[in-house]
Amino acid sequence: MAKKIKPNLSIAQIINMSMGFLGIQMAFGLQNGNASRILANLGADVHELSWFWLVAPITGLIVQPIIGHMGDNTWSPLGRRKPYFLIGAVLCAIGLVLLPNAASVTNLIAANVLLLAVIFLAMMDFSVNIAMEPFRALVGDMLPKHQGTIGFSVQTILIGIGAVIGSEMPNWLTKIGVSNVAEKGFVADNVIYAFYIGAAVLLLSILYTIFTTREYSPKEFADFSDDNKEPEHSKFMDIFKDFATIPPLMKKLGAVQFFSWFALFTMWVFTTSALATHHFGLAPDDTHSDAFNKAGNLTGHLFGLYNLFAIPFAFLLTPIAKAIGKKQTHALALFAGGLGLISMFFIKDTGMLWISMAGLGFAWASILAMPYAMLIDAIPQRKMGVYMGIFNFFIVIPQIFNGIFGGPIVKNLFGNMAIDYVVVGGICMIVAAAVTMFLIKDETPETPKEIEEEIQQIHF
Repeated sequence: MAKKIKPNLSIAQIINMSMGFLGIQMAFGLQNGNASRILANLGADVHELSWFWLVAPITGLIVQPIIGHMGDNTWSPLGRRKPYFLIGAVLCAIGLVLLPNAASVTNLIAANVLLLAVIFLAMMDFSVNIAMEPFRALVGDMLPKHQGTIGFSVQTILIGIGAVIGSEMPNWLTKIGVSNVAEKGFVADNVIYAFYIGAAVLLLSILYTIFTTREYSPKEFADFSDDNKEPEHSKFMDIFKDFATIPPLMKKLGAVQFFSWFALFTMWVFTTSALATHHFGLAPDDTHSDAFNKAGNLTGHLFGLYNLFAIPFAFLLTPIAKAIGKKQTHALALFAGGLGLISMFFIKDTGMLWISMAGLGFAWASILAMPYAMLIDAIPQRKMGVYMGIFNFFIVIPQIFNGIFGGPIVKNLFGNMAIDYVVVGGICMIVAAAVTMFLIKDETPETPKEIEEEIQQIHF
């Protein structure tokens, strides 16, 4: 019997199944914009920040392939991927509440405040990875391959909205009168309340996806497969076999991901310190002044801006990719992001740093969509979850590498002037663009008739 073709989903259905990403990325936005600030408030030195940030990629390295494998082999009344959405969301919400309150919890249990903060940060990263990985696999599960770019672009738009809210929330709370200053060793109220709001939005958005999306059953997946067989349950140790047999395209995209995410990690960890020293003229060890907290607020605002710019770029990815190709689109976006990071060194007026964020917004939109859109064509349906988890290796390994060596480089090579290392990140993103152009093979272009048919299949 010939296999059935997956039905096209409407934009509304794609939004429903991706809505949880809004809450997940709000949590990431809060973490990316405020984790270094929180750790500095609690006593961490600038060259130590990347070491503390190591918990994020390490947990991703461990959790995502395991959750992907488990999702491929889960068939519960709630669904295939949705149980992991829910578990991860609840645990992450708890971590969001605890992280900015590490100093208060420390007073209760007589623990080391930085150690406790890192434990709460690890808890957040562990649980958000549980919730996040299945969303990537869900696009591959639910959408026909020709809708892959659209699916990941919708996710990118929701990611952008969530990240804007998360990044800007402390600044917005400051503007309505919530304190942006805290006693030495504590975190300001605007950050604490922003994390509370993030926890609530995360839970609500995940629940929305759970209640509005129906996953396909094993029988339906069998109907969509080439051999009409239901997916077989694989053993845990099969993860290592799957890693040994990853598609060649994944390896090439992995090289692109290495340089891209090295650059992103650099930006997330060191922007606050770079702004404080290069733009505000503070000493590297000044982490408690009002000016430093203003630099922290500005970091959140800038991170919100690049996510805001990513939203319109996400809408443009599909038509640009159809016009010039997926790899050319991704290379162009990465080049723009590299220039954006480098330009932060030369733009001294903080009011003009939106120019840097525009380039980063284009890169971020593409990083969240184009590698996955290129990859799903090479991944077998029954292995969608575990291969998406393995692909995450190429995201977390450069972050781990950067986390180990980034701090010592900033301290010993750049004299704790973090802006110089941000420029290095920009160079790495330009290298990623070059690797994309010269290593990734051109896809077969679509004919005008195929493009027209796909446009007609997109409906609300």
